[in-house]
Amino acid sequence: MYAILDIETTGGQFNEEGITEIAIYKFDGHEIVDQFISLVNPEIPIQPFVVKLTGINNAMLKSAPKFFEVAKRIIEITSDCVVVAHNADFDYRILKTEFRRLGYDFNTKTLCTVELSKKLMPEQLSHSLGKLVRALGIPMADRHRASGDAMATVKLFKMLLDKDLEKVIIKDFIKLKIEKGLAPKLVDILNGLPAVTGVYYIYNESGTLIYIGKSKNIRKRLNQHFTGITNSAKKIQVEVFAVTYEETGSELVALLKESEEIKKNKPKHNRAQRKSIFQWALYPEMDANGYLNLKLSKADGRKKEITSFTSLQEGKNSLFRITEKYNLCQKYTGLYQTKAACFQYKIKECDGACIGMISKEEYNLRVAAFITNNSFENQNMVIVEKGRTVNERSAVLVENGVYKGYTFYDLNYQITNIEILRNILIPMQNNRDTRNIIQGHIRKNKGFKIINL
Repeated sequence: MYAILDIETTGGQFNEEGITEIAIYKFDGHEIVDQFISLVNPEIPIQPFVVKLTGINNAMLKSAPKFFEVAKRIIEITSDCVVVAHNADFDYRILKTEFRRLGYDFNTKTLCTVELSKKLMPEQLSHSLGKLVRALGIPMADRHRASGDAMATVKLFKMLLDKDLEKVIIKDFIKLKIEKGLAPKLVDILNGLPAVTGVYYIYNESGTLIYIGKSKNIRKRLNQHFTGITNSAKKIQVEVFAVTYEETGSELVALLKESEEIKKNKPKHNRAQRKSIFQWALYPEMDANGYLNLKLSKADGRKKEITSFTSLQEGKNSLFRITEKYNLCQKYTGLYQTKAACFQYKIKECDGACIGMISKEEYNLRVAAFITNNSFENQNMVIVEKGRTVNERSAVLVENGVYKGYTFYDLNYQITNIEILRNILIPMQNNRDTRNIIQGHIRKNKGFKIINL
């Protein structure tokens, strides 16, 4: 859990400031689960420049509760949480000072979104809250009021979690669990997981990430891990201490995240998935008679492939659909041994005779059309699918055939403005796996739309 907060103060001498307003949003990494917002009577005057900045004046605070009256609620909502703030040193110092005046030692782990944004968004010219939210297209209300600034920090932190592919932020959360000695049984872990599409992360008792997976139903997939009888399942059952997850809504984003994060984090139980999962590929090949063939064979990194498949059967199934769609002869796709019917000329069994009914040039043009339509090299597009909530969408960006990354967005101008889109993008590596994941998803041709750039 995270307690994302913002504090407004009276201003004045160092360690003599008083709190005028506090807002805390309890955030579980996915949504806000609790909140506390209140004006606070600091019992000292507010500096004039602060009144001008925040709009909070002395008259507004006369009937507000004093700090000792809200202290218990602050402790309750921040208990067992990592405190998150923009410039966390300031907010944490102010809180500790106020609690010290009450004779209470307030101690908790903190995360600073200024420091996190510098690490995860180094391309940004400014890391002030106001300029960051403008650059990222985050809507903001009540600037310089605790509730407005804290809510903007929640939205920023959510983006930072998305961009944290190496799980630096989550490691602090896991360490807090370990320090508390929380070792839930497998059934308790399952009860805390949703039946949603996304990526899940399994940690051992030392806080080390040992497995990354993706699923359309995270809870169901984890149940399979926890009840499985394979060697890998049994190892996970013995070692698992905590499980976190990231909902994606989109199966494409889940596939891309899983592929990238396994390569970055190298969990010990993902050894097989560190290598490419696309072991079969489709290659163009000119035969001795001058016909352009499509050849399905073991993937060879030295040759330029059209597209790839995870299995031989997936490749054959795709070739059947290609043959039908582009009116190609199965003899020239390696499927001749099936004795399937010729689609174009309704010949009962394909023996290649249909090739004589059209010119070699026309036939090769059909094959070339397929290659062009499925070539990734010159693609400029955004693939848009559902996101994690009803109002959210996911977007995958490809420029000049290079996969740039993905993002989630709420407002149309975030995706139609290419500069904002690039700012909110979670940058990812472009490689053979990502290209083939995207191509395979497009082949399914359902549940998404493509915006051509």
